[in-house]
Amino acid sequence: MALFTEAMDDARIALKTLADRVDGIAHPTLRLGVTGLSRAGKTIFTTALIHALTRGGRLPVFEPMQSGRIAGAELQPQPDDAVPRFAYEDHLKTLAQARQWPSSTTRVSELRLAIRYATARGRTRTLTLDLVDYPGEWLLDLPLLDMSYADFARHSLALARAPARAEVAAPYLAAVASAPPQGPADETQAREVAARFTRYLADCRTERLAMSLLPPGRFLMPGDLEGSPALTFAPLDLAEETPRAGTLGAMMERRFEAYKSAVVRPFFRNHFARLDRQIVLVDTLSALNAGPAALADLERALDGILAAFRTGRNSLVSTLFRPRVEKVLFAATKADHLHRSSHDRLEAVLGRLVERARDRAQERGAALDVVALAAIRATREARVRRDGHELDAIVGTPEPGQVAGGHVFDGIEEMAVFPGDLPTDPDALFDPSGAGFRGMASAQDGDVDFRFLRFRPPPGIIGDGPLPHIRLDRALQFLLADRLS
Repeated sequence: MALFTEAMDDARIALKTLADRVDGIAHPTLRLGVTGLSRAGKTIFTTALIHALTRGGRLPVFEPMQSGRIAGAELQPQPDDAVPRFAYEDHLKTLAQARQWPSSTTRVSELRLAIRYATARGRTRTLTLDLVDYPGEWLLDLPLLDMSYADFARHSLALARAPARAEVAAPYLAAVASAPPQGPADETQAREVAARFTRYLADCRTERLAMSLLPPGRFLMPGDLEGSPALTFAPLDLAEETPRAGTLGAMMERRFEAYKSAVVRPFFRNHFARLDRQIVLVDTLSALNAGPAALADLERALDGILAAFRTGRNSLVSTLFRPRVEKVLFAATKADHLHRSSHDRLEAVLGRLVERARDRAQERGAALDVVALAAIRATREARVRRDGHELDAIVGTPEPGQVAGGHVFDGIEEMAVFPGDLPTDPDALFDPSGAGFRGMASAQDGDVDFRFLRFRPPPGIIGDGPLPHIRLDRALQFLLADRLS
């Protein structure tokens, strides 16, 4: 049955892709996926990209814009009527009027741009750019398609029992111990174990732990599936590979398969399998704040994310029937939370995180790059004199409620902050002992609660001019420039 379902999915993808490609001969189209794990800045990046293309901006590295070959870009009706539109105008209003960052991505949304440009020979062409914004947590569900419930249970329980998670997993593990899979199927017991499993996943995602590898992705953003049987299951300690009919284990196995059929496969078929290029945004600083265990978990998550992509150089057949993702850009966001002297170091840390994944992608002929960026810059740099010494600082308005050096930020006062210095050797951060983290304390105070603060958008950010950014132009050059030549 699973093989038949997979074959049907492949057939649907092939037919839809063929239709897209035939239409693309007359109307060239590029589908760009924008994703990342929670709080990585997906909505901010997509908003900044649209603003830069439609209103222009200072993008010196993005050759089509810098050379003047882009004549303009206009918003168009989105191609899929059943998919929510990316709320670009609302996000701009939130930035300008409330000085708040837009809400996080919790579902798939799309927006279409028509980019008018001059080719190298002076001909006027139009590229249709379809932006597909979706939660990165959903990518981590794709490996579930190749797992049995027993595989999923073993993998999930091993993670829960790891030292970095064992404390927050204790209530869930206690529920597992009191729920023998060979016992009778009981709805109340199933709901209790599933609720504790969901609570454990949510606790893993808090700022203190900042874990990234947390499938199933919809458990933390259920939407209209909340309370459904497809989201009411959890990994149990199985004594046998296939639970017997009528048992709690069999109930969990059936619901796990329903989750794959009702949630994971439709996302793969309708959205993911049709992407041409991809940017994966990574909140590297949150993992650095949480320590070596969070960084190692992020590395595993990013490895799993790239493994989900069908990467490689396209042939004629694959272009028509089953396209490959030819380019993947991993971007370490919030570079504006560091002084520019650490931007290259942040990029090196991300490069180290995706090192294994990059090697595999290049073997398949795909292009993969890393960049440290801030799609919308919230700070500016300054030289501040302190204790007779001039120090590199960043100036901005920290978000309210944060604490550093005993000071509670109110979200109103602008402050000069001395961010921690990243090590020159990124391998030092992967030392399980945490030795590489001990040299990263902020120069702001000897007793800080975390190393990197979060900042509000600056006042007057939306005006006639371009949005301030760090290396957004480099990202656009990698992702789009060759299709605008």
